[in-house]
Amino acid sequence: MPFKQTLLALATAWISVVPTSAGEPIQPVPPSALDWATTPEGVAFAPLIGDRFAEPYMAMVALPGGLVSPAHVKSADMYGVIVSGVMTHVALGDDGPQVHLPQGSFYRIPANVPHVSSCVSEEECVSFLYQDGAFDFVPVEE
Repeated sequence: MPFKQTLLALATAWISVVPTSAGEPIQPVPPSALDWATTPEGVAFAPLIGDRFAEPYMAMVALPGGLVSPAHVKSADMYGVIVSGVMTHVALGDDGPQVHLPQGSFYRIPANVPHVSSCVSEEECVSFLYQDGAFDFVPVEE
């Protein structure tokens, strides 16, 4: 999907998830206002819109440098934009070259595709995420 179409898809997703009303104020959220919570695995999430365990959501996520996830699937499509660091997302069985995603890169991980996500940089990898359903992380055998 070309970049402009991808941005349009994300904007359309935003409109469908976030109810708005006339006169609603702009909601600026500087980095210092993000409420980060870190999982036992070291992955940090900062919610932006929605409850990630109950509905479509937007969040910031941070992975420590060098972290490699176990193979897993998600039951909803996930869309992301890399804010810092360099990541890879590789489908199981994909023997092609790994595509490194630096700052400014976009990715889409379709629902139910077994994959491994990695922060391949030494610095932490931060992404903006949108998922069109509730968050889950279902491990699969490699």
